[in-house]
Amino acid sequence: MLIKTWAPRGRTPVVRHRYRRDRISVISGLSVSPVRHRVGLYYRFHRTNIDGLAVCDFLRHLLRHLRGHVTVIWDNASIHRGEPVREMCRRFARLHLVALPPYAPELNPDEGVWSLAKASLANGRPDDIAELDLHLDETLELIRRSPSKLRSCVHRTGLPLF
Repeated sequence: MLIKTWAPRGRTPVVRHRYRRDRISVISGLSVSPVRHRVGLYYRFHRTNIDGLAVCDFLRHLLRHLRGHVTVIWDNASIHRGEPVREMCRRFARLHLVALPPYAPELNPDEGVWSLAKASLANGRPDDIAELDLHLDETLELIRRSPSKLRSCVHRTGLPLF
């Protein structure tokens, strides 16, 4: 993602990078406590594409950290509908899954988190995957520690969570 920046008049800024196929895939989610309406951000990094098993790992992570019933509202991605996820729902009665309508990213509060993260990371040029990992982790931690930013991600969806 590129954003506007400053440069001397008449000189287009150039960000040089090495094209590599390294990747970091991230699965994340926002939580809203039902009584106190506290917001939280949970995420996990992966060095490969996220599949159904990684989704189950993330759901177990949520169940370890959140008490009571956990309702996950997410998009209709195929990795969210596979057999590993269905099996997990059968095993954990307190886990409830709700799919957003197709093609409705404006209803997903997690999209707001990624807008904030991308804006913070834009125009960066890490030298390697470890540096990108560090910058991404620092950026998500800053967002995670800001209840006002997390609340804004929820409010922008118009969903009645508060």
